[in-house]
Amino acid sequence: MSTSDASPAPRRGFPPILGERPRVLILGSFPSPASLQRAEYYAHPRNAFWPIMARVLEFPADAAYPARTRALALAGIALWDVLAACARPGSSDGAILRASEVENDLAGLVRDQPTIRRVLLNGGKAWTHWRRQRLAEAIPARRLPATSPALTIPFHAKLQVWREALVEAGVVPSGSGGLRNEPEP
Repeated sequence: MSTSDASPAPRRGFPPILGERPRVLILGSFPSPASLQRAEYYAHPRNAFWPIMARVLEFPADAAYPARTRALALAGIALWDVLAACARPGSSDGAILRASEVENDLAGLVRDQPTIRRVLLNGGKAWTHWRRQRLAEAIPARRLPATSPALTIPFHAKLQVWREALVEAGVVPSGSGGLRNEPEP
């Protein structure tokens, strides 16, 4: 087998960001290569996750990573991924090698964090793993459009759906949350 035929080595993801009393858990699939390199969730510059959170939670879009994660925790939002480890040539969720997938203990997290009352799933891969662990009946969950740049729906449409989900989850008041007519990041 040539080196170009070799599968990439599995990589490990990140621990959850929890805060003191999380009420909502946002689950992604697995950190992108840019995220792994920077050791930050959603570090790809074109991923819409942080621009959406900045508008909805009303913190500066250019805030440093610790300030952004603190804003999530203060809003009662926990953040994690469905996969603890996997091998993925490239950054697309579709490129994740199924045989290499190691799931995070989502049931254990929900059990250990009884204040979590709702789960928001960032894209289809997260939704598939949530359902595979048979957790869909245990706690209300909603699949949202992926914030990844691979999902090419307009930013404003993603922002609106994510904002509605965070209002519905009770972490954002219905009268706030960034639907101003501002240019896309």
